[in-house]
Amino acid sequence: MKLSIQIIIGLVVGIIVGLLLNIFAADAFDVLDKYIFSPVGKLFLNLIKMLVVPIVFFSIALGAAGIGDPKKLGRIGGKTIGYFLVTTSIALVIALSLATLIQPGAGGGFDTEQANFEEDAEAPPVVDTILNIIPTNPIDAMAKGDMLQIIAFAIFVGFAVAVLGEKTKAVHRLLEEGNEILMYLVNIVMILAPYGAFALIASAVGSFGLEALQAMGLYFGTVVLALLIHAVLTYGTAVSTLGKMNPLAFFKGFAPAMSVAFSTSSSSGTLPVSMKTAQENLNVPKQVSSFVQPLGATINMDGTAIMQGVATVFIAQVYAIDLSMADLVTVVLTAVLASIGTAGVPGVGLIMLAMVLNQVGLPVEAIGLVLGVDRLLDMTRTAVNITGDASCAVIVAKSEEKHGGPQQPQADLDI
Repeated sequence: MKLSIQIIIGLVVGIIVGLLLNIFAADAFDVLDKYIFSPVGKLFLNLIKMLVVPIVFFSIALGAAGIGDPKKLGRIGGKTIGYFLVTTSIALVIALSLATLIQPGAGGGFDTEQANFEEDAEAPPVVDTILNIIPTNPIDAMAKGDMLQIIAFAIFVGFAVAVLGEKTKAVHRLLEEGNEILMYLVNIVMILAPYGAFALIASAVGSFGLEALQAMGLYFGTVVLALLIHAVLTYGTAVSTLGKMNPLAFFKGFAPAMSVAFSTSSSSGTLPVSMKTAQENLNVPKQVSSFVQPLGATINMDGTAIMQGVATVFIAQVYAIDLSMADLVTVVLTAVLASIGTAGVPGVGLIMLAMVLNQVGLPVEAIGLVLGVDRLLDMTRTAVNITGDASCAVIVAKSEEKHGGPQQPQADLDI
C-alpha cells in the first residue's frame, strides 16, 4: 500500500477513535492519550524536528552552490518572495469576502465576558527582522532553530562554495553526501508516519471533541472553506497556468506531505517530507526545491492569513462593530507585511492576529473566542501553507527553464 494511502487511513481512523473516546469513554481517552497517543505523536514529531535544522542548512547551501550565479540567486529569491506576497494578498481577499458573506459571528450567543487573551510576545518591527537575518553566531542560530538566520548563513556558504569551485570540491561533495544522508533518514522516519498521524489526530480530536466544533461551527467552517478555495483555485490555477502542470497531478503528488503537515501542524517540522515529496513526486529540481521550500516554510503564511481575515470579521460581527472598506484594506496590508516581519516568532499566528485587531480597533482579548478550535484549524492551514510552498517551487522551476535552468519533467500521476 502506498504511503500516502497509509497516512490518510491513519488520519481517518485517528479521527474516528478520538471522537468515539471523547463521546463514550472520556476516562479511557485520558489514559490512552497519556500513555499511547501523546508519546507516539511526540516521538514522531521529535524524529522529524531532529532533521529540520541540518536539512535546511545542507539543502539551502547545496541549492545556493548549484545556482552559483548571484543574479540567478537573486532572480529566484525575488520570484519566490513576490509569489508569496501575491498569494497572501489573494488569501486575505478570499477570507474577508467569505466571512462578510457568511457572517459567522452575526448569530450572537457568544460569551464575550469569558473571552480573554494576553499577548505574551510582541512582533518585532520589519526593519529589525531584516537586520536580524544575518546571524552574529551561526552555531547559536542553529541551536535555537532560527530559520531565517540559518538560511542566510547557508546561502553565504553555498555561494562561496560555488565561487571557489575546485578549491572547495571536497566541501561541495560533503554537502551532497550530507544531503543524501538526511534524505535517507527522512525515508526511515516516514515509515512511522501513518502511526504518528493516527496518534496526533486522535489526541487532538479526543481532547476537543464535538463541543468545541459545535460552539464555533460557522467560524470553523468559514475558515476551512476559505482554505479549500485558496488551495484549489489559487494554487491550482497558478500551477496550471504558470507551472504548466496538471493540478490533479500536483495535488495527488503532494498529498503525502499535506497529510503529514495536517497531523504535525508545523510547516518547518514537515519541511524534510515536503522537500522530498516535491523533488520525487513533482519533479522539482533539487536546487530549486532546496532554496524555495525552506524559505517558504519560514515566511509563507497564506493559511494563517486566512485565519486572521476570517477571525477579524468574525470578532467584529460578535461585537457588532462595522468594518469600513478602509479597515478591510488595512487588514490586508497589515497581515501581508506581518507575514514577512514576524517570521520565526513563536506563536506567530496569534501575534499577527493581535496586530491586525489593534490596527482596526477591535479588542485583542476577543482572540480568546477563537482559541478553542485554533488547534484543529492550525492543522488545516499548515497543510495549505506547505502546498503554497510546493506550488511556488513548481512555478519557479518552470520559469527558470528559459534561463537555462534544470528541466522539470511532467509529474507522474502514478505515485
